Amino acid sequence: MNRVDTTTSSKVIKKFSSQTFILAQRSLISELRQLATVLPGLLFPLLLAFTYTEQFERVLSLPGFPEVDSFLDFLLPATVLQMVSFGASNSGTELALDIENGFMDRLLASPVARVPVLIGRVAGSALLAGIKTVIIILVFLAAGAQISSGLAGFIVLTLSACLLVVVIGGLSQILAIRSGSQEVVGATFPLIFVMIFMSSAFFPTELMSGWFKQLAEFNPITWIIDPLRRLMIVGWSWSDAVTALGILLLGAVLVTGASVRTLHKKLGRP
Repeated sequence: MNRVDTTTSSKVIKKFSSQTFILAQRSLISELRQLATVLPGLLFPLLLAFTYTEQFERVLSLPGFPEVDSFLDFLLPATVLQMVSFGASNSGTELALDIENGFMDRLLASPVARVPVLIGRVAGSALLAGIKTVIIILVFLAAGAQISSGLAGFIVLTLSACLLVVVIGGLSQILAIRSGSQEVVGATFPLIFVMIFMSSAFFPTELMSGWFKQLAEFNPITWIIDPLRRLMIVGWSWSDAVTALGILLLGAVLVTGASVRTLHKKLGRP
């Protein structure tokens, strides 16, 4: 009996993984076919980073500013997270489009499990974000930036970008399921963009003052940016790595669970 249960479980896991992979592949191919929407999300953060570096190089001499050789070192995590904000809600937009054109109904009527329908899209977006993060890091390194924590920091920053896509993508999917509208999902982009600017992404909270400082300190983006930045400019720290990845992993688990429950509720399941 145990052997039968094990075999059944193995088949279920294999089927689940296969469906998730296929839907992730579909999501990735769909995004890559629209390079006109993918490239701006990669090029615009890079353009801003190099512009800020030229304009704000003097702030490196401010008392209390982190000791870095170049403003690019300081900006690297912020640039990656800004890049993520451009495409993180694509999985929700795609889901809303599938709901609008009826493909979602046909997909749910097929033997495909419900969870891969959601996870597959987010996984495709996360993989694309990981690829773009690697490109951004390599461009920064070619321009003279340094990663004090080496390869380990490189990996943590890339994983953080992927997990942030899962968090934002999951939230956008919840909106897509509830509204069934691409416009509603697309309206989340300005909010995410503003949250990044109102964090410690482009300036340390230690040198801020007033209400903006308080807002930045309570901004979840700051809780992620600060440990990532220390990994980039100070050196390897298990505490910083666990903090950044832990917050994002917890958010990814909670949001994914919420999106699955929202879909089940939409379908009338308990």
